[in-house]
Amino acid sequence: MGFFVYCNVRFLVSMLLCFCWWNLPVFSQSSNADWWKSTTVYQIYPRSFYDSDGDGTGDLNGIIQKLDHIKDLGIETIWISPFFLSPQRDFGYDISDYRSIAPEYGDMETCLKLIEEIHARDMKIVFDLVMNHTSDEHAWFKESSFNRENEKADWYVWKDGRGKNGQKPPNNWKATIGGSGWHWHEGRKQFYWASFLDFQPDLNYSNPEVKSAMLDVARHWLSKGVDGFRLDIFNSIYEDASFRNNPASLRIVPSEESPDGFFQQMKYNVNQEGSFRFATELRAVVDSFQNPARFMVGEVFGDVETTKKFCSYNGKDGLHTIFLFKTLSTPFKAKKWRKMVEEFEHNFAEPFVPTYVFSNHDRRRSITPLDNDVRRAKLLAFFQFTVRGIPFTYYGEELGIEKPLLPLKTGLDPLAQRYKSIPQFMVNLTGQSLNRDECRTPMLWDSTQNAGFTSGKPWLPISQNFRNKNVQTQERDSVSLLNFYTRIINFRNENPILQDGTLAIAKELCNRKVFAFYRELNEAKVLVLLNFSGQEINSEGFSSELIFSTHSTNNINTLLPFEGRILKLQ
Repeated sequence: MGFFVYCNVRFLVSMLLCFCWWNLPVFSQSSNADWWKSTTVYQIYPRSFYDSDGDGTGDLNGIIQKLDHIKDLGIETIWISPFFLSPQRDFGYDISDYRSIAPEYGDMETCLKLIEEIHARDMKIVFDLVMNHTSDEHAWFKESSFNRENEKADWYVWKDGRGKNGQKPPNNWKATIGGSGWHWHEGRKQFYWASFLDFQPDLNYSNPEVKSAMLDVARHWLSKGVDGFRLDIFNSIYEDASFRNNPASLRIVPSEESPDGFFQQMKYNVNQEGSFRFATELRAVVDSFQNPARFMVGEVFGDVETTKKFCSYNGKDGLHTIFLFKTLSTPFKAKKWRKMVEEFEHNFAEPFVPTYVFSNHDRRRSITPLDNDVRRAKLLAFFQFTVRGIPFTYYGEELGIEKPLLPLKTGLDPLAQRYKSIPQFMVNLTGQSLNRDECRTPMLWDSTQNAGFTSGKPWLPISQNFRNKNVQTQERDSVSLLNFYTRIINFRNENPILQDGTLAIAKELCNRKVFAFYRELNEAKVLVLLNFSGQEINSEGFSSELIFSTHSTNNINTLLPFEGRILKLQ
């Protein structure tokens, strides 16, 4: 009982502070159709959020039991990684039935209850939809692979091989993780194409029946009240119809801005015109569901001119927005972030909206490149919830959960198993991770055994520093990272200027240590300042009213180390 009272008091206090700090007039916010433009999103990896039945794996009922934590943060939309029926070889991203729930997560009744409970809290729910491929254990693939004459023979991307006995791959295409994406199937005496892992065969969207079936999957979940979709590797949906060889490239590994890598340009197997067209067809389906309007965000890779076509193509609306993964590689420096925001504002000006994501189920924890410094983590959160765009928070990011070092050879992640022969010290030198287990460790709820995540044996190790990184401990600490997230998100929610206002770089105030920008809505205008250095900075001359700070300070003339602040200008 005391816990719930504490949460309610914390929420009420944050609301009172927001009202006292800033008595701005209330402006009309985004229309119901555009709710997604001003929303905040929290990603849950269901295996690792909360285990309600003691089997060591998180589940849907566990999410339901912990919804108030997300609501108290001020989050408005929840995105949940896949929990459909799956062999779990890629932990849900290998789907064997799009309309059934994996038993380790729950059942359809629990799923519908989850949707209901989220809506009851006036929040939205977004499902993770993997449209590019299925599991090789899906009934569709089993039938398709049986022979070349069955009804689903053309539902996947099949191709005869080259060379003697057709044992060489049809062309030189590489998978997104390296190596040939073509895999021999003895039953059909043909190769099938897989953009990612070998047990995830790509669907053939050139077949109208496949397209129709997958659009029906989207309709199925939208009709059950789902508010939209996060779309997995959406830029791989279509392939070149002529299966031409990809040109050579000097690039060794792909990046956020280029899918090219492994010494090959991914010219004919990603970002095809058919994929852009399909985005508009999917948008038409999604838009047919209203009250409320629905939303889609796509995982795509490539240069801005190319990937923006997923949002608008030939005059038609496509995906509502796409992930801009440059955020994941931009160094924690004032000038670098200024350049990033300038690019996003130029390329995704209204009616488009940029996205700001700093970690997810595939990438390292956001606090890791910040040297696990809570001051820097607060500044990152401050930026994320004051800049124009859609902020995405990965579960545990609000606690500063750190990336553990888990050896490749013991990894459960199929990528870790694929690359387990690489010496660990070489992986460590890159600063990246080939073991996605490291960003999927369980949520830390309290200081009891297994951090309150499970009463059984957790499917992945619990972070060693869980006793001071958990929810219960940080709730009691007024200056914790968790309480800062609550404060800044609720402040954003109470001030439409941070949700819907325009953004302009304060060029006259920017330098190598400070990044500054204005937010403006109707007659209101604020200045946002971020000190990226560990030094105090003289800001004398600013007589404007201080309405929010990452620090406890009333000193208007000095920016403290790693301080972010908002000043009311008019």
